[in-house]
Amino acid sequence: MGAVNETGDCLLMNRVLEKYYLSTMYSLEFIVGFIGNTIVVFGYIFCLKHWKSCNIYLFNLSISDLLFLCTLPIVVNSYARDQWLKENTLCRSNRFLLHANLYSSILFLTVISVDRYMLMKHPFRQHFLQKRKTALVVSVAGWIWVILELLPLMYFLEPVTPANNYKCLDYASSGDPGKSLIYSMFLTVFGFLIPLLLMCCFYVKMVLFLKNRNEQLSSPVTLEKPLTLLVLMVVIFSVLFTPYHIMRNVRIASRIPSSNVSDCTQSIINTIYIITRPIAFLNSAINPVFYFLVGDHFREMLMAKIRHLLSRLTAPSK
Repeated sequence: MGAVNETGDCLLMNRVLEKYYLSTMYSLEFIVGFIGNTIVVFGYIFCLKHWKSCNIYLFNLSISDLLFLCTLPIVVNSYARDQWLKENTLCRSNRFLLHANLYSSILFLTVISVDRYMLMKHPFRQHFLQKRKTALVVSVAGWIWVILELLPLMYFLEPVTPANNYKCLDYASSGDPGKSLIYSMFLTVFGFLIPLLLMCCFYVKMVLFLKNRNEQLSSPVTLEKPLTLLVLMVVIFSVLFTPYHIMRNVRIASRIPSSNVSDCTQSIINTIYIITRPIAFLNSAINPVFYFLVGDHFREMLMAKIRHLLSRLTAPSK
């Protein structure tokens, strides 16, 4: 009897977290992220006259964030009311966009780190990787890669049915856990770990480049901006994405029948996994920082545009 009550308490904790924690976190992410990314998109469209490769990558990043953020109001409403719309297509599209945002963000942030390194190494001439045509090709290829690697996700997502009380289950709680774990490990390695290693690699290459340049020149070279960018990227990868990927794999593995994990232990694992989910997607709210950090005078152009609009609004009418 005590075990039954303990299991019930564990399940109740998950429902409380979903209703209050997830709805609150996703609401904050929507408000902050939607405002920030909307400003960036309109700023790029109306303020930026000459697009460089980095601008193209950052613009794709903001579009990815906005697509995901637009799905959050329905998600927040569903978690807050503990009642999902009986619409299977809406559930699947939300889960797909959620993961597409996660892995496209990782991909474009990695490409931006390469772009910044090339800018530092070739400051007076444009490397072919920094040409706009190349950036467009890389962006299209990146989207195609993300879509292809996420297509199997649709197989593992369970449909919204009366059997699961019309609940839109997340990926780690859906499908055959044995097969799902293999696919989750694939996403973890190719969607997260390899980009993280690439980012760390270019951070090290940038540090070594600066060290060698400082040894050759009498005055030290200050290139704090690209270094700050890469440090922030590595921190975001480590702090936001690592706990989510670890707990997603642990959550799926705990559901495998042969693992003999008790119901309450599964619920505790799911509780930790629930906590990591909105933390991972904080990147959509944080990404606009990169537009002001590496946007090649984007901040100055945006502020000049705002001052111009304010001056027109406050100017006395003749």
